[in-house]
Amino acid sequence: MIVRYPRPLQPGDRIGVTAPSAGVADPLRPRLDFCCSVLRDRGYQVVVGDCIRADRYVSAPVADRAAELTGMLADPTIRAVVPPWGGELAVDLLPLLDFTAIGAAEPTWLVGFSDISTLLTPLTLRTGVATVHGNNLMDTPYETPAGLVNWLELVTLPAGGSIEQVSPGRYRRPGFDDWTKDPTVTAMPLTEPGAWRRLDGDGPVEVSGRLIGGCVETMSAVAGSVYGDLTGFARQYAPDGLLVYVEAVEDNAFSIARQLHGMRLSGFFDAANAVLVGRTRAPDAPGFSQGDAVLDALGGLGVPILADVECGHVAPYLPLVNGARATVRYAAGSGRIEQTLD
Repeated sequence: MIVRYPRPLQPGDRIGVTAPSAGVADPLRPRLDFCCSVLRDRGYQVVVGDCIRADRYVSAPVADRAAELTGMLADPTIRAVVPPWGGELAVDLLPLLDFTAIGAAEPTWLVGFSDISTLLTPLTLRTGVATVHGNNLMDTPYETPAGLVNWLELVTLPAGGSIEQVSPGRYRRPGFDDWTKDPTVTAMPLTEPGAWRRLDGDGPVEVSGRLIGGCVETMSAVAGSVYGDLTGFARQYAPDGLLVYVEAVEDNAFSIARQLHGMRLSGFFDAANAVLVGRTRAPDAPGFSQGDAVLDALGGLGVPILADVECGHVAPYLPLVNGARATVRYAAGSGRIEQTLD
């Protein structure tokens, strides 16, 4: 079977904004409005849904969130959907999403990361439609370092098009901008040196496969289910294997190790030609680091394991297309990834 890619986004297209997980509290609404204005300034029409405000830990009741996301993804006039950010419980939408309707519709880009990966990856696995693990809406206006692209550039690629991204070898100092004081901040200072690392050994790496993955803390909840069947996806769409990426957001190293072990036991990594691990600020445990956690769970796979890739919760962001064919090249700390929409 062939992975289906939404058509390239172009000025005049409509972009839907909905919050399938956490909503936006009133003090942060100016940031949301600014981000929508950035999209409009680029020539896009922006459709803000009803499921957007903060209602405790989610934006709205689960049935409403599922219906709005399904409606936007099945609407032929909406060409991309980007949530403001992630959250905690997007997993509750999965039984309520109409994957049949979404799969039958003209493909629409769904973009995001963190808890949104709990929706991105199942959507690609269940429908064969590519999705983008990339900047959420609230991060979209930030400057993009040389070598990387913003998700808005990635989704303009035509079918068959390719793009290569190169690690800048630096990342942002810990901490967050206070959007309540300046909702229009766009500066992205990369002050900390940080190259890719090979965890499983030494030597250069060049490996190819189709990209798929997501956040460890959220994807571990669906691994092995019909919403996290990477082995079945590989059989249908990637007989030559997968490039599986994972990233930890907040759990300590022992917890991440347990979750990765569970994902491995469920078959999540069975078709992996390599594992890409996002840079993280999740805490180590006494005598046991986040790198130890990855190796403890995945070191026996016998495939290259590359860490500190820019696909996690530490800026900058290297957007990845779930389902795209990709080649990763690594040597002496220098990392690059080429994605092709074929």
